[in-house]
Amino acid sequence: MRLPAARSTPLRARRRLRGALAAGLAAGLAALLGAGGAGCGRAEAPASELRLWAMGREGEVVAALLPGFAVRHPGIRVQVQQVPWSAAHEKLLTAYAGDAMPDLFQLGNTWVPEFVALRALEPLDARIAASRSVVPEDYFPGIWATNAIGGVTYGVPWYVDTRVLFYRRDWLARAGFAQMPGTWAGWREALEALRARLGDAGFPILLPLDEWAAPVLLALQRGAPLLRDDASHADFDEPRFREALAFYVGLFRSGLAPPRGAAAVGNLYRDFAAGRFVMLLTGPWNLGEFAQRLPAELQDAWATAPLPAPEGPGPGLSLAGGASLAVHRGSAHKDAAFQLIEYLSEPEQQAAFHRLSGDLPARRSAWERAGLRDDRHARAFWVQLQAVASPPRIPEWERVAERIARAAEEVVRGERSLDAAVAALDGDVERLLAKRRWMLARGLGEAASGEAP
Repeated sequence: MRLPAARSTPLRARRRLRGALAAGLAAGLAALLGAGGAGCGRAEAPASELRLWAMGREGEVVAALLPGFAVRHPGIRVQVQQVPWSAAHEKLLTAYAGDAMPDLFQLGNTWVPEFVALRALEPLDARIAASRSVVPEDYFPGIWATNAIGGVTYGVPWYVDTRVLFYRRDWLARAGFAQMPGTWAGWREALEALRARLGDAGFPILLPLDEWAAPVLLALQRGAPLLRDDASHADFDEPRFREALAFYVGLFRSGLAPPRGAAAVGNLYRDFAAGRFVMLLTGPWNLGEFAQRLPAELQDAWATAPLPAPEGPGPGLSLAGGASLAVHRGSAHKDAAFQLIEYLSEPEQQAAFHRLSGDLPARRSAWERAGLRDDRHARAFWVQLQAVASPPRIPEWERVAERIARAAEEVVRGERSLDAAVAALDGDVERLLAKRRWMLARGLGEAASGEAP
């Protein structure tokens, strides 16, 4: 999954989405209180047609991998539906509310807690333990952990992403740095040196104000918990979060980053090629884009680097991103669905999927097979994926993240002081988590956290 910070959803669509989520949570709560587990799945039926929903480019290319599955499992027919990422979340919620979920679907890993809370996902631990194809030790630990809620595993990573720095090697060298510094202090020094070299022609780094990834990963690097007491209370008025937010805001106030959102960037690749900014915090989808869109004379001039750490040695933590494959709890074809997960999880299929989609494999052995570990541009992701972490794994996280980005933008634009913005953020998130506290207080911790009973 592309990390949600890289996307925007129209306000009306977000309202519809939240309404669908509220209805779904209510239905899930009703099931917890009154159904006695009756809604936990239908009886297994002979598998004849398996429905798979896959998002974006993944939905376009996965069909190319299925002939091999058909040879092994001639009795299973796989019907693939491609779903645009912009509509995927709402479509899944609508399908859940209408009892029309596919047997198997791609799920962004930040969505896992929400769909576990809805009781929409089948626990997979028993099947994983019995599988020869799904080997948890071969996955990046921080990515695998995004699929576990309350000690139960609900998805198997399909591909991974995280954020690293893309930068102009030539400009960094002109500023006196042979490589990307590994600490915040060294990074800030390099940005200031670039500022002096660029003058009014550009900015050292692009950090779109409407994306939450940068302030959140800086806070995680500093060790800020973000939430406390079983993620039921806000914890932003806390020294480590305030320090991370001050560092982030300082990049804008010192003229090191332009105070604008992603929509205000005319052409990302043309601006990068022209030196209008020298660094960009982004994910692996841009590996292919940079290779295709930058002029030939710049192909040796750009590089990638893991994130600096607050005090070193690096890398500093980045966000655990990507997408997983999950089985609908109500599917009549759970065994067949997991057989497809096993097939798509094999290192050969992971490497083939990378060649088709450009997505980074979830399995480390597939990196070796695809030659990615030593690739000069992909290697930074290999290093960074050893040091990734998830934000709090709760259904409300997406809305919490929106509020963090809004609070940071208010400080950058001078609309609020840092103290006032943090206080307002604490208040906003406290209100947002009120239902979670209500459920926890009544012993409904499983539903609040997404852990199935």
